[in-house]
Amino acid sequence: MQLLFGFLLAVAIAYGAYLARGLSGSGALAATFIGTIVFDLGGWQWAVLLLTFFISSTLLTHAFRNRKQGLSEKFSKGGRRDAGQVLGNGTVAAACAVWHAAFPDQAWPWLGFAAALAAVNADTWATELGVLNASPPRLITDLRKQVERGTSGGISLFGTGAALLGSAVIALLAACFAVTDRWPLFWLVTLSGLLGSLFDSLLGATVQAMFYCPTDQRETERHPLHTCGTSTVHVRGWKWLTNDWVNLLCGAFGVFVVLLLVRL
Repeated sequence: MQLLFGFLLAVAIAYGAYLARGLSGSGALAATFIGTIVFDLGGWQWAVLLLTFFISSTLLTHAFRNRKQGLSEKFSKGGRRDAGQVLGNGTVAAACAVWHAAFPDQAWPWLGFAAALAAVNADTWATELGVLNASPPRLITDLRKQVERGTSGGISLFGTGAALLGSAVIALLAACFAVTDRWPLFWLVTLSGLLGSLFDSLLGATVQAMFYCPTDQRETERHPLHTCGTSTVHVRGWKWLTNDWVNLLCGAFGVFVVLLLVRL
């Protein structure tokens, strides 16, 4: 019955997001898969954290559209999340739910789950709110160098603050559901999520696949076609390391950091 309830709840939420143009068809299927695993193997507390990430990130993606005009050509995909984006953001969290089912008496899966979602939530908030900053961001590997808004690897105080807030939202919920050591858990998850988002930026500035549009003469994540319809050319990074993989590594790094901090 719990599996059935989790599946029906995941279907309802994914379908609603599809109707609201927050998810594509493939994204809705992937969200149903991730949601069913988390709802069934984790429980309602786990579902609350997952829904907080999903709802907040979807709302922020569609917020301030007028101020974000002209930036879509930078990003690999549009506002409707497809299966790759959903799996990139949710796979690590779902793996932690499976980990919890295998070791229900261990606290590590819950910590990892919270840190993974804090990291991808921080990254999403930094991306969606950071581009609103009037000042251009700076490259994380060379803070003296200014880059265009929306450039992978670009960071700013405003965007970093947004990342910190996005991470803290997930951490606060995780701490509220904890029985003991709530404040230590809050700070551990918040820090892990923030570092996960910065790791995402580091990958974006170094090894993430980036392409170039000869027509618009701009660097972009889009491939094989730019928004103008021109074929893009690979210019740097590992060609297989798309933004979806970077998001997955962002969540994984959040888990790594929180477990390392607890170990220390």
